[in-house]
Amino acid sequence: MRHVFFLMFCASPVLADGCPTAPDHRAEMDPLYQALLVAPDEMSARLITNEMWGYWDNAPDEPSQSMLDEGMRARARFDFVFALERLDALVSYCPFYAEGYNQRAFVNFLREDFEAALPDLERALELNPRHVGALSGRAVTLIALGRDDAAQSALRAALDVNPWLPERALLKTPIGDDL
Repeated sequence: MRHVFFLMFCASPVLADGCPTAPDHRAEMDPLYQALLVAPDEMSARLITNEMWGYWDNAPDEPSQSMLDEGMRARARFDFVFALERLDALVSYCPFYAEGYNQRAFVNFLREDFEAALPDLERALELNPRHVGALSGRAVTLIALGRDDAAQSALRAALDVNPWLPERALLKTPIGDDL
């Protein structure tokens, strides 16, 4: 009987197949990215970005969604140890899901471990180059690391996607340049 239970447990789809491919939300997201570029004000852009988060936070399957949700809840209550444990598990399980890396970077940013945050932001952007949260997160992480030139470049890339980001206040406009 124990042998049958062991076989059933090991044959479960999650353990046998690993994380499925992340949902492809390009059809839903493309109009949102376009809307950001023509948003009339910061509040309108924030509403669009909030809608985007609904797609970014849509994990590939139930186990990965659980890991993401648990990690984000732990982060919200400043339990960074548990948050990192859940997000480490998520990126191990779903190495092609950008939001796992983005959320782990955010936890490390809050812990002021900027060196740990940066590679996760880079990976999130490899997987989703227009992820506004990862783009702006990369810019503020580079600022925190004192890498001003790279930070300004990263901030400009983020503003190319969402010109209404609150981080736009961190942009240093060179004399004679108009944005």
